[in-house]
Amino acid sequence: MIDETTLDRAVSTGIVSAAQRDALLSLARAQAGDRQVPAENTTLSVDDQMRLVGGGNDIFVTVGIVLLFSGALFALQAVLPRDSMMLAALLAGGSWIVAEIVTRQKRMRLSSTLLALVFSASVLAILTDFVGAQFNVPDVINTFSLLALKDDALPMGLILGGGLIAAAALYFVRFKVPVLAAVVAIAATGLAFLAAMLVYYERMVSGSIAAPAPDQLAQVVSSALAIPLVCGLVVFAAAVALDLRDRERQTVWSDCAFWLHVVSAPLLVHPLFILATGQDVLAGRIEPGMGAGIMLGLMIALFVLVALAIDRRSLLAPTLAYFGSVGIYYLVNGAANTTGIPPFALILLSIGAIVILFGAGWQRIRRLIIHPLLPTSLLERLPPIKA
Repeated sequence: MIDETTLDRAVSTGIVSAAQRDALLSLARAQAGDRQVPAENTTLSVDDQMRLVGGGNDIFVTVGIVLLFSGALFALQAVLPRDSMMLAALLAGGSWIVAEIVTRQKRMRLSSTLLALVFSASVLAILTDFVGAQFNVPDVINTFSLLALKDDALPMGLILGGGLIAAAALYFVRFKVPVLAAVVAIAATGLAFLAAMLVYYERMVSGSIAAPAPDQLAQVVSSALAIPLVCGLVVFAAAVALDLRDRERQTVWSDCAFWLHVVSAPLLVHPLFILATGQDVLAGRIEPGMGAGIMLGLMIALFVLVALAIDRRSLLAPTLAYFGSVGIYYLVNGAANTTGIPPFALILLSIGAIVILFGAGWQRIRRLIIHPLLPTSLLERLPPIKA
């Protein structure tokens, strides 16, 4: 980045004119709304993928926000009913007002993220109370009450999910906080899952498909996991599109892509893991076998390659956590039985070694693996491989 002092020297030496200097500064200030400019005068390293914390002052203000809204919540609960929409509305309005200073003016990253989540949670509470009052939802939800609400399920879902998406979009237009991309993705995934379940129920009631027998429930639940898998692919595609739009990771869209990768990773990993291992979803049994073990290893390698190609640790971290806590346990269990080493210790050793390896040499690993593996035409569209 060229600062104002450098531009002044360029004017004095005749490299650029004063009018050109002013035009460059105006262009830089016009782009400040889209760029995540640090609140403090700090320089990001080449490996910084997600600008989440802006410095010590940002952390200090975040603590203040936690104390402020915690005190406000307890105070409002003392004078208002717990299920009052006014309580949530006051918290939502308060988070918006504080964000006008913390986010709009100071661009504090961690504080802005917390305020956006407070606003989203408050809006969701308002919508939940509205739905409960509008559709007479009972306080205790059971199977019979759910069946009684089946005709209202879609309007309720649209109010909850659609209202949250609309509020998050409005907040993003005003403050451009990246975490709201994850809020929108989760809400949209919930709407898609609800719609698919309603279609399945209507087909079963109409006789188009037979009701599953008790021994077929596991298969039905496994088939239902195709919904989060498809949603995960859509969210992942949106994240990659944002990454390709900003290869240098300089604008707020890159940080939105980070949160979309965080959401897409578990949506992709869990269904694919079940397909690879033949897991019984209801009983929780996993029988890897040789073929499933090979498939699991190929899946891990595929996720590593994709994460390296798009230069996103945020995709790899949830993947390693999931496979480390579930998949690798069964793969190393045989070794533990023969050596006497506890499986948990082997899991920690394996995942810890992989995390340190990729954390310390991420760009070097990208250069060694991705550069010779992909064609130049594709490399030119992906995030650049740094030396």
